Amino acid sequence: MLADALNWRYATKKMDPSKTVPQEKVDRILEAVNLAPTSSGLQPFEVLVVTNPEIRAQIRAVAWDQAQITDGSHLLVFAAWDNYTAERIDEVVKRTADERGPSERLSAYYEQLKGMYLPRDAQVNYEHAARQAYIAFGLALTAAAFEQVDATPMEGFDPDQVDAILGLREQGLRSVTLLPLGYRAAEGDWLLGRKKVRKPRAGLVREIA
Repeated sequence: MLADALNWRYATKKMDPSKTVPQEKVDRILEAVNLAPTSSGLQPFEVLVVTNPEIRAQIRAVAWDQAQITDGSHLLVFAAWDNYTAERIDEVVKRTADERGPSERLSAYYEQLKGMYLPRDAQVNYEHAARQAYIAFGLALTAAAFEQVDATPMEGFDPDQVDAILGLREQGLRSVTLLPLGYRAAEGDWLLGRKKVRKPRAGLVREIA
């Protein structure tokens, strides 16, 4: 059950560096990312899968020295588009038309979208794209739990430094979140085995009939 998987997962604080997540599990997590819903189907982000030890060590150094980045076997970096452009939106239109066939209605919709997005400030568009990346980020965490793979969501890093390490700005991308994947260590994790604490439903959900 979904609830069982989500109760199993936690923000792992210490990963076992001797264990590697099988590629087929990583692929299924990435497939969940690819299937995530995004505004107008734009998917305005990319996911970098970093396994290179030296690069992960560099990222750890600008991410509060969080050991999961190097002790896990894979590091997912979610990077959002720095802006919406006509070319990026047209690529979505072409891909959709290639799969579903041409549609005047489809083309008109995205032309209207361009009229809304392209005049906006680049920072506004980046923030919108980053929110779409977060939707996929949440599904990555859920998929990892289903695969019994530990994952630690991270915002604690210097985005400018990560962008420089990975050359993201030159690619029209900006880092949003980090997600190390690995397996929890048997010892040394102060959070391992602790009861999950959440609000009671009444403190979280308001039902308006």
